[in-house]
Amino acid sequence: MDVREHLRNGLRAALAEAGIDPLPDDIALERPANRNHGDWSSNIALATAKKAGKNPRELGQALVDFLSVCPPAHVTGVEIAGPGFVNFRLVDTWLHEVMTDVLEQGVNGYASPDLGAGAHLNIEFVSANPNKPLHAGHGRGACFGDSIARLKERCGFRVTRETYINDRGVQMTNYAKSLAAAKADEPIPEDGYHGAYIHAWAGEMPADADPLEWGLQRGLDSHRATLEALDIHHEVWFSERSLVPTGAIDDAMDDLRAHKAVFEDDGAVWLRSTEFGDDKDRVLVKSDGDLTYLTPDIAYHRDKFSRSELLFNVWGADHHGYVTRMKAAMQLLGHDPNELEIAITQMVDFARGGEEVKMSGRSGDFIALDDVIAEVGADAARFTYLVQSVDSRQTFDLEEVAKQGMDNPVFYVQYAHARICSIFAKAAEAGVERSPLADVDASLLIHERELDLLRSLQELPDIVRVACVDNAPHRIAAWSREQAAALHGFYHDCYVMSDAIAPELTQARLALVAASQVGLQIALQLLGVSAPESM
Repeated sequence: MDVREHLRNGLRAALAEAGIDPLPDDIALERPANRNHGDWSSNIALATAKKAGKNPRELGQALVDFLSVCPPAHVTGVEIAGPGFVNFRLVDTWLHEVMTDVLEQGVNGYASPDLGAGAHLNIEFVSANPNKPLHAGHGRGACFGDSIARLKERCGFRVTRETYINDRGVQMTNYAKSLAAAKADEPIPEDGYHGAYIHAWAGEMPADADPLEWGLQRGLDSHRATLEALDIHHEVWFSERSLVPTGAIDDAMDDLRAHKAVFEDDGAVWLRSTEFGDDKDRVLVKSDGDLTYLTPDIAYHRDKFSRSELLFNVWGADHHGYVTRMKAAMQLLGHDPNELEIAITQMVDFARGGEEVKMSGRSGDFIALDDVIAEVGADAARFTYLVQSVDSRQTFDLEEVAKQGMDNPVFYVQYAHARICSIFAKAAEAGVERSPLADVDASLLIHERELDLLRSLQELPDIVRVACVDNAPHRIAAWSREQAAALHGFYHDCYVMSDAIAPELTQARLALVAASQVGLQIALQLLGVSAPESM
């Protein structure tokens, strides 16, 4: 049992003794910011005193008095602090149990809260126009979406990764004209695409090829190769063009009419989106019969709901105003708006050695994501894109990220894993085999560096849970850095093998190192970053 359940059960017993009825369903526990205040703290006296008609400090003291006589498992001291906080001090055995849990459950079992219960979740991300290579800005949404998918899978969701191919409309027509002009060595139209890639791709295009169809496939091949270099693989590549022959757009419009979600005015068809929080109703069909961008998007989301229970979209910052109208459309079609979750990724500014590197789209003067991967490596790219919340604007310095040193976060974390592997390699060279876990004396792990590693490992299940619920893989990145720091400190201060180290302590420390490896591998897997054995 998790030590917190022991503490909660003890608090429930103390509350019952104090005459609190009914007992609270949930009892909050948190780590005090100051370690001198103990290992765990609860505000339960403050949370229940008013309803019970008691003074918080007096109730807190009553709880402390009871728990001092009947302490929960692992508790060596209980104190009252401030206006009524109950602080617990624990013996190290609770952390030793953490090591056992980690090693028994392993990489596939530890820190795997079942939040999804098998629900089918469709995660759509990247969804870039196939008329040019993926640029460096796409990398943030790509890595974020894939890490979200990894988190959701770990937490019990059945995930489908999907990307939407914008393969119809004026942009694709202009792209095809640009390829044809470059192939014929003619000036590219003013409204075309002028990047160097146009000329490179046109040089590959057969003379008898249809520029639109060939160009579409060339763009998709480029996107796939780039994403695969980042270990990102979509199960579904959904074509916008496919919505037309299947009648999906007409079906969606019929469905909206059946739900009385649209109305006609001035010859146009409008979505009643103001009924669900939009600042104005939106046009779906113009007076000339042309569709707006919103109409096929609604049909696409309706189609996704026919294949999945829950939807999650990763959109760029320029789509912020689109969120309310899409949620309104789904609600008008009868869906719970909470079944569609949309994350907006903020912009990335690129620099090299502190100097800004500018990007521009149509002119072709942009940083290709392929070039970022080639310059800094896939692991460094993924970790850097994920190291901070996508809610904030990011600066990505290519020169700094490419550095191989302890100041580089991804190197720092990967080097911790490599150090673990080196410890095992040295043990093998010395003929030292790890004892079965049941024969390891974990009580020998009393050094503060050892306990720091175990405290960090104990936090990982909560970190994974919060990262999944809050869609925050940056929390995993932060935890990996903290665990790496604890490992590097342990490596510096605690010898695993030497003539001065008893064999029993060597075995305990080998088990601790193995547990640390499990934690780091879980975190790196969730970030999509490799766990190298040497560096």
